[in-house]
Amino acid sequence: MIRELEFRRTAGSPPGLELVALAGLAERALRHGNDPYAPLRPAFHQLVAVRSGGLTVSVDFTTHALAAGDWLWIRPGQVQRWGRDLPEADGVVVAFPPGFPDTATAAAVLADPLFPEGPVSPAGPDAEGLRRALGHLRYEYDALAELPLESHVRVVRHLLAVLLLRLAKARGTRPGAPVPNDTFRRFHAAVERDFAGTRRVEDYAAALGYSRRTLTRATEAATGMSAKRYIDERVVLEAKRELAHSPLPAGAIAARLGFRDSSDFTKFFRQRTGTTPAAFRRAARGA
Repeated sequence: MIRELEFRRTAGSPPGLELVALAGLAERALRHGNDPYAPLRPAFHQLVAVRSGGLTVSVDFTTHALAAGDWLWIRPGQVQRWGRDLPEADGVVVAFPPGFPDTATAAAVLADPLFPEGPVSPAGPDAEGLRRALGHLRYEYDALAELPLESHVRVVRHLLAVLLLRLAKARGTRPGAPVPNDTFRRFHAAVERDFAGTRRVEDYAAALGYSRRTLTRATEAATGMSAKRYIDERVVLEAKRELAHSPLPAGAIAARLGFRDSSDFTKFFRQRTGTTPAAFRRAARGA
C-alpha cells in the first residue's frame, strides 16, 4: 500500500501548521517511522520553498528539479517521493491540513480544481512579496509564547492566507486558460470522493441534481474534455499510482477501483493508456 500520511503536529508548535527546514525533513520523517525516499501520500498541503542550491522531488510521475527561488505546491492525495539530495537542501516546507486556512482563502485558492501543477519561479515584486510573507510567517510561528494561543493561531492563519494569495498571484493565469465554474467545482469534488464507487456520469448528475448534459457542458468548458472522460482520467491516475507504488496485485487494485473483474480493468486501462496494467507497472518500476 502507498503510505498515507496524516498531518502531525510537533510538540510546542501551533496547531494547524508546521514549518520544517528541508535539511531536517528526512531525519524528522525517519523519527516518525516514514521513509522519505519511498512513495508517500500526505493528506495535507505542502508549500516547498527552495532558498539556495537545488532539490529533486517527484509528484505523480513527474520529477521536478527545483532551483533557488522556486516554489512547489504539493496537494493532498498526490503521491510524492523526495530525492536523495533532500538532506543537503536549503529551504523550508510549510505544511497544513485542508481545514486550517480561513474560509475565504480556501474558497479563493485551495478549492480551485484546475490549479496548475509544477514549480513556479517568481521574480521581481512576486519574489519579494513571497519572501516577506514567508519571513513574517516564520517570525510569528516561532513566537508561540508571545501571544495567547488563540490569538497566535489566528495570526498564523492570516499570515498563511497572505502567503497562499501571494503564491497564487506569482503563478498567474495562462492566457486563455479555462476558469472552473461552480457546477464543475461540485462535480470535481464528487469525483474525488466517489470515483472508486461509480464511473457513470448519470450517477453524479443524479447525486448533484444536474442533467448529464449540464455536467458535460460544465466539464468541457472547464477542462476541454467530456464528463465521462474526466471521471475515467481520475480512475486512470489512481490506477497508475497504485500500480507504480503499491505491492498489491492488479486484481486487488481493480477491486479497490470498483471493477468487478480484473479483465474489465485491464481492458479499461489499455483503452485509455495504450498499455496494460502489467506493462505499465514494469515500466514505472524500471523492470
